[in-house]
Amino acid sequence: MQGKKQNISMQKEFGQYDEKLVKIIEKSTELFGEYGVRNLNMDEISKGIGISKKTLYQFVCSKEDLLEKIFHYEEEKWQQLPSKIKEDELNAIDVLLQTSLLIYEELRRINPKVDFELKKYYKPVFNKFLSRRLDSIFFYISNNLKKGMGEGLYRNDLNVELIARVYVKNLVDLQNKDYCSIEDFSFEQVFKTVFENHIRAISSPEGIAYFEKRKLEFSELKHLNNK
Repeated sequence: MQGKKQNISMQKEFGQYDEKLVKIIEKSTELFGEYGVRNLNMDEISKGIGISKKTLYQFVCSKEDLLEKIFHYEEEKWQQLPSKIKEDELNAIDVLLQTSLLIYEELRRINPKVDFELKKYYKPVFNKFLSRRLDSIFFYISNNLKKGMGEGLYRNDLNVELIARVYVKNLVDLQNKDYCSIEDFSFEQVFKTVFENHIRAISSPEGIAYFEKRKLEFSELKHLNNK
């Protein structure tokens, strides 16, 4: 019975999500954000969702299994972010501008309390999720670097793997509270500075000129400049 339940769950994770499972995932995410992950047991989670514990256990085997499903759900949404950008119609800098704003919105909505608990008390589950997330960002940035070099907007002497890894490390550091807790500096300011330094370090003179023009037109970056 346990194996059958797991197979059904896996099919739902990697196929079309069951409507009830989506409700469980989204409501559980809200509950964790409000009360913390460690403080809630399965009884409290089922009551918070508005279903019986028996129904909850038809979709998840434990709190750790629930967290796995939440992470998979978030990962699928993350994988869909690039589809919001028409890469074939844009150059590498425009793609990176739009992608970075989407990444910024994702990072900004992370609940620090939940993030801390996941890292401390559910480290194996969290690390697997984080590893997959960072791998996807590394892959995406690597492709963007190659695209920009081909278009002449990025320097042609770039070490693609090294730069992509540095970019990913900067994103990890941005989620470190101590890294962003410098007095008088907001998360928005730190993010914008890290992003702009990245663009200026990799761009050719033509790319920098294009970035300066596009930066003024980009409404979200105007907003960040005013922070």
